[in-house]
Amino acid sequence: MIATDTDILAAAESWRREGRQAVLATVIETWGSAPRPVGSHLVVDGEGGFQGSVSGGCVEGAVVEEAMEVMTEGTARVVEFGVADETAWRVGLSCGGRIRIFLERID
Repeated sequence: MIATDTDILAAAESWRREGRQAVLATVIETWGSAPRPVGSHLVVDGEGGFQGSVSGGCVEGAVVEEAMEVMTEGTARVVEFGVADETAWRVGLSCGGRIRIFLERID
């Protein structure tokens, strides 16, 4: 079952109330067979736990790694994964397509 936006934002709110940092990842663009539509979300806490999905499991691990850097640096960023990208086989997006994800710290 895919978490709803309400579930994802509730998790982020709960983590913030507990004093934990959080980063929101949002799909901003897709090409080809990307498994989640634009607007899909994933939220990551300061311990690497997450709620939601931006790719149906293809790139979540890499997005969590990027989110941890965003937490530390405090600077939002856009990341891109795809078959033509050098990270395609590392993150498992071998099904085709490309995906761009915006990551921002929730303060």
